[in-house]
Amino acid sequence: MTFQNTREFAQQLDSQDDLRAYRDQFIFPQHEGKNVIYFTGNSLGLQPKSAAQFVQEVMDDWANLAVEGHFYAEKPWWDYHERFANPLSKIVGALPSEVTVMNTLTVNLHLLMVSFYRPQGKRYKIICEEKAFPSDQYMFQSQVRVHGFDPKDAIVEVKRREGEHNIRHEDIIAKINEVGEELALVLWGGVNYYTGQVFDLKTITEAGHAVGAYVGFDLAHAAGNIQLNLHDWNVDFAAWCSYKYMNSGPGNASGCFVHEKHHHTNLPRFAGWWGHNKERRFKMEPDFDPVQGANGWQVSNLPILSLAPYLASVELFDEVGMERLIAKRNQLTAYLEFVLHDIDQQLDGADFEVITPSNPDERACQLSVYLHGQGRSLFDYLMQNGVITDWREPNVIRLAPAPFYCSYEDMYAFGQILKTGILALQKQ
Repeated sequence: MTFQNTREFAQQLDSQDDLRAYRDQFIFPQHEGKNVIYFTGNSLGLQPKSAAQFVQEVMDDWANLAVEGHFYAEKPWWDYHERFANPLSKIVGALPSEVTVMNTLTVNLHLLMVSFYRPQGKRYKIICEEKAFPSDQYMFQSQVRVHGFDPKDAIVEVKRREGEHNIRHEDIIAKINEVGEELALVLWGGVNYYTGQVFDLKTITEAGHAVGAYVGFDLAHAAGNIQLNLHDWNVDFAAWCSYKYMNSGPGNASGCFVHEKHHHTNLPRFAGWWGHNKERRFKMEPDFDPVQGANGWQVSNLPILSLAPYLASVELFDEVGMERLIAKRNQLTAYLEFVLHDIDQQLDGADFEVITPSNPDERACQLSVYLHGQGRSLFDYLMQNGVITDWREPNVIRLAPAPFYCSYEDMYAFGQILKTGILALQKQ
């Protein structure tokens, strides 16, 4: 398709978009009486209009039934989480028994590492990406220290080559092979939070297994954003937050995946009563008998008020399907990239660089733009003029056009605000 940087062309694309009606199912912050242009679904997704209803249902059941809501609510609380199994399994490419919801992301990664970071002898090292999200870095450091290792020795980062913004896939595989028999775990991000680079999770998994290591993924920026086939790829475990592309609300519950091959093993885990045999849970038995499946990794009973808005969003995903979302994501992101390049060519001194890979197979919603020119002042101008975007040091704005609620006209309008901002700042 040949793009045009005009409002008419953007509106034509919107008229052809079979997901356009879903935009009206989300609540936008307002700027001067109009919807903002919202580019931070990679940090916190917009609120689905149905979320309040789902929360109110729980509040009403709590008011009317009190403790009996555990068993007699329309959606009983004691198995509320089971409603996520089928829709989440489709989103991440898993069997329903391989997914669950519980806790928050870093908590779940810590709990899963109890099972899957099992250093023995010379096999004690963890491979991760350079510039992983800080929470992951802190987690790695604390985990290896608990086992008595020095993070400088036990944590192996795959780095970007000098002068390059993204990690080369061949360097990941080479590092896995180099560490070899010393490697206990590969724990990698599905999408790099800073650059938006999408990684080849299937091949990373194969390489890690070939040298005898477990392989898991932090899917914070991947779940609800990219095509995942965790079961078929033979991934050992994964976890993701729900509040970015999955629109569940600030700091909300995390999702987890544990491959079925581990469901009947004696892998150690930190146990709690909600992971105990469901049929015998209320017998208060002293010995732990885990639920077979990912639910066996649950610890405490679930925060139902938090799960309610997550379930509202998951039902939208189930209605639409990842295939349609990804198709729109690809075209929407490509159009945004075209608008950015067009403005860069139009204006002397615009001087910005898209550091996200140009290959559509290596990116998803996010485009990270390095501002060599105006920098923070341009970001501030955008925020003051109805564009909600994200700033990352030293000079990067992240733009994430989520396909559920972003439109092609948003991309065009953003371009016009961006151009006006550049010209205004050049005059100062």
